[in-house]
Amino acid sequence: MKYRSTRGKASGQSFESVVLEGLAADGGLYIPEHLPSLPADWQTAWAQLSFPQLATELISLFVGDDMTHAEVERLVAKSYSTFDTAQVTPLVDLDKATNTHILELFHGPTFAFKDVALQFLGNLFEFFLERRNAQKAADEPMHKITVVGATSGDTGSAAIYGLRGKKNVSVFILHPKGRVSPIQEAQMTTVLDANVHNLSITGTFDDCQDIVKQLFGRPEFKRDHSLGAINSINWARILAQITYYFYAYFTLVQQGVKNPKPVFVVPSGNFGDILAGYYAQSLGLPVGKLVIATNENDILDRFLRSGRYEKNSESGVLATPSPAMDILVSSNFERFLWYLARNYEVSEDAASAGTQDSLDQAAGEIIRKWMDQLKTEGSFAVSEKALQAARQIFWSGRCSDADTYETIARHYRNDKDNSSYLLDPHTAVGVYVAETLRADIDKLGGSDVHTICLSTAHPAKFSEAVLKAVNDKGHHLDFQSILPQPFVGLLEKPRRCVECENSADAVAKVIIDQAALESS
Repeated sequence: MKYRSTRGKASGQSFESVVLEGLAADGGLYIPEHLPSLPADWQTAWAQLSFPQLATELISLFVGDDMTHAEVERLVAKSYSTFDTAQVTPLVDLDKATNTHILELFHGPTFAFKDVALQFLGNLFEFFLERRNAQKAADEPMHKITVVGATSGDTGSAAIYGLRGKKNVSVFILHPKGRVSPIQEAQMTTVLDANVHNLSITGTFDDCQDIVKQLFGRPEFKRDHSLGAINSINWARILAQITYYFYAYFTLVQQGVKNPKPVFVVPSGNFGDILAGYYAQSLGLPVGKLVIATNENDILDRFLRSGRYEKNSESGVLATPSPAMDILVSSNFERFLWYLARNYEVSEDAASAGTQDSLDQAAGEIIRKWMDQLKTEGSFAVSEKALQAARQIFWSGRCSDADTYETIARHYRNDKDNSSYLLDPHTAVGVYVAETLRADIDKLGGSDVHTICLSTAHPAKFSEAVLKAVNDKGHHLDFQSILPQPFVGLLEKPRRCVECENSADAVAKVIIDQAALESS
């Protein structure tokens, strides 16, 4: 199994190298050169597997010779032993009448879906570094990695909990000052491990993400500090998330649904979560439709309506009740765009005359052109043929702030009724979009079509939005009753955080100074 960059200038990379490198040197994102094939009997052989067992089988398809099956199995077991349920990502009913379910992805140590990937990625970093250091010559320096990431809230805490205390790993997390929830900020800044460093940036998540990309775009700095990525630009993040799409499918099978055709509705910001669903479908998982659910930062919804990928430059990033989705540009969308470019944008003459490698290179050239246009002009457009192909895979919908609050309130009851379910604001965006598309979903088929809304965070992480939604509708919510034990007293704990100027140079200086301090 080898990997290539979406921008065409790097190929033939191993799984280990793309995990440790994160972002390709040409600025592109790594994707598999070829998708592996599932076993012919996967639907029967995997039907009764536990989540860790299923993850082991799927991840093993993508690691090539870099890990044995037993090594993958050991890391997977270690990663998911930190979750509070053996199911890892349980599927629960939301509305039996419409076959609508919630896939709860928030049972990890930070109560967010990103734990599914980042617990595994943290162990991967440690595994590869330990192996390299065990094999190095006596006079060689220790192999280390400096993980740099940007967060709108959940990635940061999940990364910190996955990397805290890891040997030869330093982690620097950038978050936008005042644009994460109090719980999210506390989860990050109260971790006082020596290898964890939080940086508060005056600006938006996109500013933080741009800084990270700029640092990765400095070859000498990247080499000198062995930069590694924990954002979903790292392929291992996407890979780990593929598992819960298969697990949800098999859960339906175990519940008696003979031939499930799940419609997955995914609250979407950076596109990584739903991209994992796209790869699951591409591998052969039966999927009725993948639905992109956006808040008022709706670049993805606008793309599927118009074919133009365009920054909302007039208003910039809007602050919403679902802050983890408050983005201007969806970084992971580049991976899907590469497939559109290769299959629908490469000229017919080039496609008929070229080899597979030349087609891949041509797709990379198109991606570079589109990304340059996005940077200089603020937008680019795909062909009508490519747009129609995207619409065959994805539907989309947009949820306003008002509809987010209303959806939370409508599904919450304080009468202990079995129909009551407390949604976090991101999950509420997905549920609202699913409800607006109900008629279209019903047209996809009969009883085998089930709607699965991915729940990306525990509602206690967004207490302000949840309490506003519930109380404004005259309900009463005893917030302490839903507070996970690790959150109790969290806001009062000691913190460590550095306020930093909104520039790549300022962040680079923090990293350089810390490295000098550690080596002195």
